[in-house]
Amino acid sequence: MNEPMILRARIPATADQVRRALTDPDALRVWLAEHVDVDLEAGRFAFWGRTTPEGDAPHQRLLHADERTLRFAWLLDGEETTSELTWEADGDHTVVTLSQTHFDFQDVITGKSIRGVLQTYWCLVLANLAEYLEGRPLTEKTDFTSAELRTSVEIAASPERIFESLTSSEAVTKWFGYPIEIEPHVGGRFAMGGFDNDPDPAKILELEPARKLSIGWGENGVGTWELEGSGGKTRLTLVQSGFDESRPPYAAWGGIVAGLAELRRYHEVPNWQPILAA
Repeated sequence: MNEPMILRARIPATADQVRRALTDPDALRVWLAEHVDVDLEAGRFAFWGRTTPEGDAPHQRLLHADERTLRFAWLLDGEETTSELTWEADGDHTVVTLSQTHFDFQDVITGKSIRGVLQTYWCLVLANLAEYLEGRPLTEKTDFTSAELRTSVEIAASPERIFESLTSSEAVTKWFGYPIEIEPHVGGRFAMGGFDNDPDPAKILELEPARKLSIGWGENGVGTWELEGSGGKTRLTLVQSGFDESRPPYAAWGGIVAGLAELRRYHEVPNWQPILAA
């Protein structure tokens, strides 16, 4: 089995507040899942619903919980995986570390197993945990029962500023947390990892400054960002289309939406720092 996938997030809250958000059923229903069944003393920690991978029913089994650790088994695509969250105070933040077994990046590429969504799923979960604890609006979660991939957020910045942060290589690399190089013109390359590391980059299909950006992602279809400004704010709508609806690109979509959460914070949070730590 591969080494566990590890994610670390800087959460703007105390360790006790993080533990409460991770273990209180009412809180979990807000930021994590539609349905939860959580009672640590009774040995239960389960969540399910449309925004949980294979969320038709609860598939989790509590393994361990204490003041700084939550570990549970999670049956996904017939395999029992292990998810572990630990948290430790770090100044005025708490560092949350997520460990997830049975994640193989090949499942992201092939779509062979629902486990391929786990990395981007957890990225969005951790972003929404941070937003919840700061009292900010949550980013819409992925609906794993739907082939309609569409979301919209309001950002406290002008369309011009946001468009610049969608088309500048330096800005996108900063808020997305991964090297990206962009040729900001129709027909230009949009290269994950940079031009030298992406042999088959996405292509810019449409570009209307401060209004619209469309990117062709090959088999994953076309991602379109539309911007509409009003009163110093911008309504940013993201739609993914043109993919095989029998196999929606949930893993890729989850990564983009998790990035959208960080884009909003990039423009709105004073002294911004990314949630996911290096």
